Parts: sequence; structure tokens; C-alpha cells
Amino acid sequence: MNYKNKKNTLAFALILGTFSALGPFTVDMYLASLPQLAVFFGTSAAAVQASLTTSLLGLGLGQLIMGPLSDIYGRRPPLLLSMILYILSSIGCAMAPDIQWFIALRFIQGIAASAGLVISRAIVRDRFSGVEMTKFISLLTMISNVAPLISPTAGSAVMSYSSWVGVFIFLGGLGIALTGITVWGMRESLSVQQRVPSSPRTLMKNYNSLFRKRTFMGYALVNGILFAGVFAYVAGTPFIYQNIYGVSPQLFSILFASNGLAIIIGAQFVKVLAGRVTESRLFLLGLFMAFISSAAILIIVLVHGTLLAMFISIFLFASSIGIIGPISFTLAMESQGHTAGSASAVLGTMQFALGAVASPLVGMAGENSALPFGIIIFSTSVFSVITYVVLIKGGTINSGVKNRYDSNT
Repeated sequence: MNYKNKKNTLAFALILGTFSALGPFTVDMYLASLPQLAVFFGTSAAAVQASLTTSLLGLGLGQLIMGPLSDIYGRRPPLLLSMILYILSSIGCAMAPDIQWFIALRFIQGIAASAGLVISRAIVRDRFSGVEMTKFISLLTMISNVAPLISPTAGSAVMSYSSWVGVFIFLGGLGIALTGITVWGMRESLSVQQRVPSSPRTLMKNYNSLFRKRTFMGYALVNGILFAGVFAYVAGTPFIYQNIYGVSPQLFSILFASNGLAIIIGAQFVKVLAGRVTESRLFLLGLFMAFISSAAILIIVLVHGTLLAMFISIFLFASSIGIIGPISFTLAMESQGHTAGSASAVLGTMQFALGAVASPLVGMAGENSALPFGIIIFSTSVFSVITYVVLIKGGTINSGVKNRYDSNT
């Protein structure tokens, strides 16, 4: 496949978007079957929910493993191995004899799915740079964000014809399809000359180098902090919309799906303006939108505002994530080169780690209070602005040199 040919750009994005979507499908597709799982295994809802936690943990930690492996051995071998592991773990989940085995296999499934997330982003860095990378990541974001919109519905559809077992058989089939794509539809994007030595010392050196890069960590933290806000509204809006505003489950599903649409719109906005407006200006616009919309959310919570006002504010916050995500990725990854896998792992793990901290805090005041939600959402935008000022803008000032992204700021 000639990735430089513009005719192949959409096909390439669809392929990588499918690998990126494996994470959301793994997490979301079986949500409708949680009650059925509790009955099948004769266990509590909390025990079944632990399988969701372990899969998220696998998705987060797995990126720290798969990213460096792709820097050492190239992109295709770890991706192929992970897809085979994904197939086996999915079938294992379908055949699990008890809840303990199921939880353990979900963790392995999460690790395997993480390869699709982290390696697809590393491949983008291998093939594109500058404005072209920004445009491609925006396109990839739009494609991959379709997955959270359709995966719960797909899971419900599968369950209407089978049981929870059918969901994991379906996921195993998806793994088989991605294995075929890896073998026959993808070329290696990282040459042997660009790969890093395979030693623990080199691995730690690469991570240490990334953590010491002030600007890289600035963009990674801003992205991760704001995505913690995404995890907060994922955890909080089911209770806020249904318990506080009294919407039906059907209306809630529409409102929730609109958040994914907002991210897609934000990414499309970046794709259209990339090359016409500097990345730094788009990044600042996204930060401004996040700050204003999150402040509005907190105010609406405090004054017990209307459902429409809350929905619009959350929609705008999600749109700002669609803007910041592609831009922060481009600006963070631009100078990483042969360590793109490790850099992509840091970016991805930061999102899951900070999201894991934020999401439980939403329920601190109970199911009928939105105050923690409002405070957390607003705090993410405040901390992201502080991070930008201290690490990104501060790093530029201290270095005495403006990079090309800040030249027109």
C-alpha cells in the first residue's frame, strides 16, 4: 500500500481507525450483558463490574508494553502477536468457567487491545509529519470515535440473537479480521535502521528522556487532564441526566451519543483549518472552549440550570476535546522519531491513568448530586491551562527559542 498516495489516505485511516476502535469495542460492547453475566456466574454486580475495571487497566498498562516493543521490533510483529492474543482471550472469556477466570481474561484482552491504540498512532508518526499529520490524526479521530457510538448498540444487537457469549465470539471474530488486515493489508512502517536496541536499560532511558522533555510532557498532560474530564462525564452523565433531570434511558442514549458526535465535529474542524491556522492557535482555541464550557457546566450545576443548558455545555466541552486531541498529539509526537511507540504509549496511558482517578470522584456525593461532576470538569480545564502556561509556554520562554508552532502565536 502506498501511504503517500492521497487516494489511499481514507483507506489507510479506516484501517488504523479500526485498530483504534478495538479498545472502545472491548470496553463498551458487553456493557448491556453485565446483569446477565452476574446471573450466569452467580456473583455480585460489583464482581462483574471488576471485569470492566481490569479491561481498562489492561488497556492503560498494555500501551506501556506494546509501544516500546513496536520501537524495538517494528510495528507489525507486536501488532500481529497482540491480535492473536486478542482472539484467544476473547474465546477464553466466552468459555470462562467462573468469574475469576473471566476477570483475568478481560485483563489480558485489554492488554491485547491496547496494541491497536498505541501502534496505530505510532504508525501515523512514521508516515506523516507537520500539517499532514494533524489532518490525518483529525481524520483518524473522526473514524475511531464512531466506535463508542455504535459499540453498545452492536452489543445489544448481538445479545438479541444470542447471549453474552455471542458478544465475545463477535469480538474474537473482529480480532480474526484485524489479524488478516495485519498480515495482508499493512506494510512495516519502521525501518530496521530506525529501531531502538532491545534492552531494559534502553527502554528506561527512552522513557526517562520523554519524561524530561518539558514540551512533550506539557502536551501529554494537557491531553490527559482534559480526557480525565471525558471519563468524568462518561461516569457522571448517566446519573445526572436520568436521576436529576429525569430523562428516559432512550433519551439518555441519544444525549450520550451526541458527545461522541461533538468530538467528531471538533476533529473535523481541525482537519478543515489545519494548514490555514497554526497548530498552536487551534490548540489555544480548544483550551479556551474547554475552559468556558466547563465553567458553564459548574455554574449550571450550582444554580440547578436546565437540561438544555447542561447538554449544550457538555456538547461544547466534548467538541473542545475533539480539537485538542489531534493537535496535542501532533505537537507532542512531531520530534519523537524512532521512539514514537514509547511516546504514543505515554500519551495513551496518561489518558487512562488520569481518567481512572477522575471517574470515581464523580459519585462522591451520591447519585443525586452533580456538584462533584461540575467541580471535576471545571478543574480539568483549570489544570490544563496551568499545565500549558508552566510546561509549554514556560518551556518556550526559558529556552529562548520559539518553535515553528509558536511562531505565530
